[in-house]
Amino acid sequence: MAAAERAIRTRIPLVDLVLEVRDARIPATSAFEPLRRRSPEGPDVRRLVALNKADLADPTETEKWVAFMKQRGSSCVTVNSHSRESIKELLNIVLGRTREIKHGVSGCTGTVLLVGIPNVGKSAIVNAMHQIGRIGAAEKGKLKHAIVSSHPGETKDISGYKVASHPNIYLLDTPGVLSPIFADDESGPRLVLTGAIKDSLLEEYEIAQFLLSVLNSRKEYREWGDLNILGDKSCFADELSTRSHHTKRKYSSDHTQDFIVRGVRQALFETIATFQGDLGNENDLRRLAEIQLTSLQNSFRLSAESSDVMSKRVSTKLLNLYRTGRLGHCTLDCVPDVTQEVAA
Repeated sequence: MAAAERAIRTRIPLVDLVLEVRDARIPATSAFEPLRRRSPEGPDVRRLVALNKADLADPTETEKWVAFMKQRGSSCVTVNSHSRESIKELLNIVLGRTREIKHGVSGCTGTVLLVGIPNVGKSAIVNAMHQIGRIGAAEKGKLKHAIVSSHPGETKDISGYKVASHPNIYLLDTPGVLSPIFADDESGPRLVLTGAIKDSLLEEYEIAQFLLSVLNSRKEYREWGDLNILGDKSCFADELSTRSHHTKRKYSSDHTQDFIVRGVRQALFETIATFQGDLGNENDLRRLAEIQLTSLQNSFRLSAESSDVMSKRVSTKLLNLYRTGRLGHCTLDCVPDVTQEVAA
């Protein structure tokens, strides 16, 4: 990562626009530290922040983050790298910003440097913009593809992709760079929970406990108690429940099925609602998380096994539901007061 950071730093002064990709679930924690350290005070027209994976974050919190960063002088947009319309919108913004920087000069070539921490979706954005840009320009030839993986650290080198013509715009995809020093004690768990750091650095059980502590300290869980009456209409809505009936065959052990997901939410709500401890106390929160992980064994329909194996299986399934948006849309970073310092 040190070599990648040096290579990125040498290119920043040479490009027209720096597109910083962050995870919309952790807008502050996923800030690109090398860029933050060199950013000047006030607005920077050569920098654009894209909050990717907005489809997995709480939309209300995302709106607050966009407004907050704009207030701090950072141009910010939201994006879903799996949505063609969202990528088109991002590409148009990049084109407009590049023309503005080039002062409308025709026939020019613009360069955009894509930066960010590992696994925020940079390569997925590159592939989508490259495909849409070439189709829009009616260009022929074989498409290039950046490596996309759910595991962090797959991009090893800086590669260029043409994403537009008239003017010609080239996007430079870069390896993810993560600061070796975390801003606070919760930065590490947030990064692991969202996939920026490999799970092997922390036990699944510990990551699941952190997730539950976040959910238990928020107010959204109260809506889960009315799921059977109101349906899934909260920010924890199950957007994938309308999937086609022509998907692969389902089994009762498939933890992503709608009725199992609802059972998980219901179990979490009931354990919180009946808990007699203090949710503001760290030890009580940990005790509640242990109760919930035990309760989720039935929700996930797992057979009896040793406690260690069972805890790992329950934790893995719960983390999968959060990371894919099936558990709900939860933003881990809270928007700070304007008087507080934050990466922006």
